[in-house]
Amino acid sequence: MTSMPDFRTLTSAVAGAILSVSLVSAPAVMAQDETEPRHGIAMYGDPAYPADFEHFAYVNPEAPKGGTLRLAVVANGFDSFNPFVIRGVAAADVSTYVYDTLMVSSDDEPFSAYGLIAESIETPEDRSYVIFKLRDEARFQDGKPITAEDVAFSFKILTTEGHPLFRNYYAEVSKVTVIDPQRVRFDFGETDNRELPLILGQLPILPKHYWQDREFTESGLTPPVGSGPYRIGDFEAGRSVTYQRVEDYWARDLAVNKGRYNFDAIRYEYYTDDTVALEAFKAGNYDFRLESSAKNWATAYTGEQFHDGRATTEELEHDRPVGMQAFVFNTRRSQFKDPLVRRAIAYAFDFDWANRNLFYGQYRRTDSYFENSELASSGLPEGGELRVLEAFRDRLPAEVFTEPYTVPSTTGDTSLRDNLRTGLGLLRQAGYAIKDGIMVNTATGEPLTFEILLAQKNFERIVLPFAANLEKLGIKVNVRLIDTNQYIQRVRSFDFDMITQVIPQSDSPGNEQRDYWHSDNVNVNGSRNYMGVNDPVVDELISLLIQATSRQELVHRVRALDRVLLHGHYVVPQWFLNVDRIAYWNKLARPEVVPKNGTDLSNWWARP
Repeated sequence: MTSMPDFRTLTSAVAGAILSVSLVSAPAVMAQDETEPRHGIAMYGDPAYPADFEHFAYVNPEAPKGGTLRLAVVANGFDSFNPFVIRGVAAADVSTYVYDTLMVSSDDEPFSAYGLIAESIETPEDRSYVIFKLRDEARFQDGKPITAEDVAFSFKILTTEGHPLFRNYYAEVSKVTVIDPQRVRFDFGETDNRELPLILGQLPILPKHYWQDREFTESGLTPPVGSGPYRIGDFEAGRSVTYQRVEDYWARDLAVNKGRYNFDAIRYEYYTDDTVALEAFKAGNYDFRLESSAKNWATAYTGEQFHDGRATTEELEHDRPVGMQAFVFNTRRSQFKDPLVRRAIAYAFDFDWANRNLFYGQYRRTDSYFENSELASSGLPEGGELRVLEAFRDRLPAEVFTEPYTVPSTTGDTSLRDNLRTGLGLLRQAGYAIKDGIMVNTATGEPLTFEILLAQKNFERIVLPFAANLEKLGIKVNVRLIDTNQYIQRVRSFDFDMITQVIPQSDSPGNEQRDYWHSDNVNVNGSRNYMGVNDPVVDELISLLIQATSRQELVHRVRALDRVLLHGHYVVPQWFLNVDRIAYWNKLARPEVVPKNGTDLSNWWARP
């Protein structure tokens, strides 16, 4: 499990039908297995919080309600309040604040969920189905009750008319049955996918009475009826949006919401330039900033407001997996088909120079798709991981078993010149040679050239030295900066050669891995298989990962997948931090306990 578009990352297409929705009356309900209704569920074992828990350990249950939280978004605006379809660019965090889900995941466990709209969950030992019992008091924002028919409707419309990620994420659901107005059952057919009851708990619930006569696939700026703690208030198309707290929000006193959603209003202002946004923060035009630039963090947070305590900077440590931030090759492009070429290009990125000269030594080099977690592979495969990989030995490069994956480095006795020489050797193995200063394919005569697509101007200072190093190998690189909306649309349609991308992960990877790496998603617009991974071994490893029956088994299978992906050389890894760099004005307060997943503004409040 990881994050969907505000809920959780969704997964790839799986062959076969999506679902059948059965609306049955109570007398005709199928016989039920003996299952015990529970308040929560964990991926493995039992959830940490008991049935009578009062609040999560990382919130302040006495946090006062009130005030306005002002935030900034650096982007070229928004044109939609529908985050569930592929068209348009949705307003920031609209799904997080406007829509509730059946269950809520805790931030201090690998993957456990507790009832929100659902009062209880029932699932047998083999997790072949799940039944959600809805709370009697659950209401949409127009006062109408949330019923099992709304749940079935939400599932159907999201998986048939919504973003393809939803369809693929829930592909192994074989049947949905409305048992009665408060209970809904999902059956899973022939599968060992133990994660399905938990990820169905993350289903956003939409009002059937609102959407059944509207065109769901259209983007637009008509504020919808939601089910969550906030509704859409004032907005200026593309420039700002305010979420107003629902004062009579039905779930405000539930244990999963105690100490959360404390601001009366949350306002987002849009900026097209991050430098302008930073100066706006320092001038007090908004309240909180998560800093992504090492240079800004080292040099920009100065001034009287920081000296006299009106504004604060902090580095808050977290234990969440950081995933992979990298230069991503689009292997659909002919010049990137050969892994030797991709591997060679990686030798031209000098992270160590960038960390010293651009990043003030703040970063560490990423060398895993599951960085900063026990899920990351390292050294040579052994134990359970090796046993998983042995089944695929004859279909994997020998290096998977004989060479630890390492990223090129210029520390110690190795120089950039040494790395470029190594890269040149790999290109020669791939059938390339330098002619008149240009790297060309000796078979076709085609020059090796590509474009790096950017949406953030401050990344040019990182990309341009990389491009300059590649030119020393005779590789021509065009660095192109475009606006955010264009960038989103081009990435969705895989219209790029190379991009910089963050591929997030959670501490409990599962169905979303299909969306990242499965061959079914190579040509599905909007999927997160950015690099075009198309490998039957990867497909099988994803299935094994999803079917893991214990935490230890999951770790071994994730490490095997990680190692195979790394040796596929689909990316040039960049860097990571295990802290959140935050700056905020002292009108804000936060809980003393920081959960393992890091900063969450939903737990903050305004000082009285």
